[in-house]
Amino acid sequence: MLLLRQMALSSPSISFSCSSSPPISRLPKPPPSITPSLSNPFLRSLPLLRNPRITRSLTPFRSPTRSLFTGIVEEMGEVLHLGPNDTGGIELQISAKTVLSGVHLGDSIAVNGTCLTVSSFDPEASHFTVGLSPETLRKTSLFGISPGDSVNLERALQPISRMGGHFVQGHVDGTGEIVSMVPEGDSLWVKVRAPPEIVRYVVPKGFITVDGTSLTVVGVYDEECCFDFMLVAYTQQKVVIPLKKVGEKVNLEVDILGKYVEKLLKCGIGAGEDAGLS
Repeated sequence: MLLLRQMALSSPSISFSCSSSPPISRLPKPPPSITPSLSNPFLRSLPLLRNPRITRSLTPFRSPTRSLFTGIVEEMGEVLHLGPNDTGGIELQISAKTVLSGVHLGDSIAVNGTCLTVSSFDPEASHFTVGLSPETLRKTSLFGISPGDSVNLERALQPISRMGGHFVQGHVDGTGEIVSMVPEGDSLWVKVRAPPEIVRYVVPKGFITVDGTSLTVVGVYDEECCFDFMLVAYTQQKVVIPLKKVGEKVNLEVDILGKYVEKLLKCGIGAGEDAGLS
């Protein structure tokens, strides 16, 4: 804490940039490749999702449910249905087994890193259903999934659970685009391009959540607004990332600790002493 105080006092202005990017309020629009292309006919019919200005928005999607995940994928489920429900909303039905163990209505399950609430489930038929708001579809890559696609699944963390990954909220910060996938031995290098407002929080050897998978960043390339990571053989068999192709979108959630540190430095940590905080 003393070190952070010294940093705050000696750094009157903190700047995070992607290759000398302008301040966040004047950041350029993400490149056209970040704009989603809707493959589901029903989703294409939604007027809110057809507006390119809205679909490019990268404000973090925040689930109303307060849950915590680790980024350790429990299983890959299969999309059974994505479309309208009987009440005029949008629902997503997924075939699964492991995450249905002990499930209750209202429980949180991360689907490709997006915290969603279980609205119905059938253990005998091995599937569950979650509701999707237009906001969820605008801010995540779930707009591009179709029946038959695989998705990463993880139940919310319990007090007795092991913390095998890092703190993952299921609040997707935005989407990135896979720009390369290169094998090296039995491992796989994956490079992702993301908007500057996401890359600013990505650091080498730091955490990043990609489609709900807790991963360690290997390199950050500010000039390209890209970062990469490596998947070992075991991980490749347990997550959906290797099933995707170059050009496809992935959900991204940065390490929340970086955001807290940035805000503390901007506000000045010493201000907390006046409020009796130390």
